[in-house]
Amino acid sequence: MNESAFFQDLAVLTVIAGLAALLFSRLGWPKVLGYIAAGILMSPHTWGGSFLVHPMSTQVTGQLGVVFLMFGMGLSLSVKEMKSIRSVSLPCAIIDVGVMIWLGYTLGVKVFGWSQAQSLFLGVAICDSATTFLAKVFEELKWQDRPFVKYVLGTSVCEDIICVGAIAVATGVARGGGMSALAFSVSIGWLAVFFMTVLVLGFVVLPRLLKSAERIGDSESLTMTILGALFLVSFIAYKFDFSLALGAFLVGIIGSQSDVRGRLAKLMDPLKTMFAAVFFVSIGLLVNPDAIWAALPKCLLVTMVVIVGKLVNNFIGSIIAGQDIRTAVQSAFALAQIGEFAFMVAVLYSNIVGNSTNEMFQIAIGASLLTTIANPFLIRVSGPAADLADRLLPDRVRSALSTYHCWLEKIKSSEGNPAFMILKATVIRLAVYAVLVLSLSIICNLLPKIDFTRFSPHVEQYDRIIFFVLGNIFSVGLLPLVLPAARAVGDEVAILIVGDGAAHWQLAIKQSVRFFVFAAILAFFGLELIMIDISLMPHGGISAASVFVVVAVSVLVGWKFFRKAGRRATQRFNEALSAEERRDGIIATTTITMPEGMIHRFTLDASSPAIGATVVTLAIRSKTGASIVSVYRDGVITRNIGPDWEFAVGDTLVAIGDPHQMVALKDLLGVTRQ
Repeated sequence: MNESAFFQDLAVLTVIAGLAALLFSRLGWPKVLGYIAAGILMSPHTWGGSFLVHPMSTQVTGQLGVVFLMFGMGLSLSVKEMKSIRSVSLPCAIIDVGVMIWLGYTLGVKVFGWSQAQSLFLGVAICDSATTFLAKVFEELKWQDRPFVKYVLGTSVCEDIICVGAIAVATGVARGGGMSALAFSVSIGWLAVFFMTVLVLGFVVLPRLLKSAERIGDSESLTMTILGALFLVSFIAYKFDFSLALGAFLVGIIGSQSDVRGRLAKLMDPLKTMFAAVFFVSIGLLVNPDAIWAALPKCLLVTMVVIVGKLVNNFIGSIIAGQDIRTAVQSAFALAQIGEFAFMVAVLYSNIVGNSTNEMFQIAIGASLLTTIANPFLIRVSGPAADLADRLLPDRVRSALSTYHCWLEKIKSSEGNPAFMILKATVIRLAVYAVLVLSLSIICNLLPKIDFTRFSPHVEQYDRIIFFVLGNIFSVGLLPLVLPAARAVGDEVAILIVGDGAAHWQLAIKQSVRFFVFAAILAFFGLELIMIDISLMPHGGISAASVFVVVAVSVLVGWKFFRKAGRRATQRFNEALSAEERRDGIIATTTITMPEGMIHRFTLDASSPAIGATVVTLAIRSKTGASIVSVYRDGVITRNIGPDWEFAVGDTLVAIGDPHQMVALKDLLGVTRQ
């Protein structure tokens, strides 16, 4: 594929996508269906010839589409919202995904006679509901404020997260891992290690880099920083035989926990829109209408399995999670569909097997289109169906459900125990330290496999020793953080077991529990470090003894430095986890710090003459006497803006001044409302 062919094909794809978006937007239909329909009309299966010069063009742009779609999905994830509904959404998602993967796999193996890998991909393709499509339907119906909607969207997001992992496991199976229990366990284990490694290291490093780039005020620096992280982690995931989608999704989650999430979303939106549109057009190009027509009975069977299976799964899951009958029925009807995730899974399988005309692809696409068309109707009838179910529910069942709900509420209230909450937070902190040690060991094990000859023959000769020393130094450097955390866990476990009493027997048990827990945690970290050292140990007794001496001296000399570095890394990790709360409270914090009665806040709209102008060109201070102390833009607050600050649509200005100065400022900026 040469440059001319690629850019010609890209031009054709984007033009067709633009026309489809315009037409379907005018008609008020989902644009995703328009992109796929446009691809089908351009397909060589439709006309016998292709509009494109090279078939690799669609594969490359399609993979970029997957990357940006999954990145956007991760970036839109709200940890705060998920926490508030996790007790309902997570059980529903686990039940639905697990059962649907089993149904798809069984259908493929037992009914269609497919291979295990192909059947597993069918199960993954039909297990996830379409979050984007659901949000769009609720918006068009103006149902966003209905009680069940937040649980539907929360369940769909949880399914997205679980399915990213399912894709990684299925990819390993399709590439030769097999379906044995051992191979499956190994795939799950490596997936968990990769998942936790990327998240922990990402939370420590990436949010700080993004914040530094944002402080410069240069959008290009911020864009290139996040794109570099996006493609690097996606490539690493691909090299580990997972998928590009997994790496992109994880970077999106990390970006969502940064202070510049809103600005990232705004910067990435054009790229996501372009490549997502081209991705769906490329799916249409692979659709063979004749093949779908020939497999229509199978498509209809899979469609019925999806609708009935997901309806039953989500109804049962909602009831188990403690929802009432009305909410359970409406949630089940809304989630009885599949969408863009099925398209991505089908494309990934086609790329792995190198066959875009395989039957699984055509059936998955056909079933996805059919359920997408049926879903708005199912959502509309969910209300009458819920009313009917509520009327027909026997009193005995209603009473049993009420008792069950009361029992669940007691369990939830017990989780607010302060000792339990402290213990939970400390255990999470220890888990982060353990993952950091494991992550560093994996990195130090992989780096010696790289050929450093072109960089430096000396590094190539001693690479194993170098990375052994570095890995041990950083791992032992975490010890000052592990010791107090281990003691804290021992204290809290002792309190949970015997309470706060001061009797002799209670004090004795507390002391024993503290010692046992503390020793067990240190033994765990020591065993982890020993296992790491065995795998990294340089060859030869003299070399091994020498590096141990170097490590011991380095730790003794640099103890304070590594302790400080470990604390800083922990602080950055905690800052990333609390970024959403910080963003939500930033306006309130700003308001509190201003003099009472002098603070005013208003937003610039598109009609403001200040749009595109700067502080110095408007001469705000000299013309009005007021001062703009901060600007809130895209989820980020900037205080003490300089003279070259350029105003944009949607900026929320926080200004200080008396009433006369505020009148002059609003006239200057063309502000007609607060």
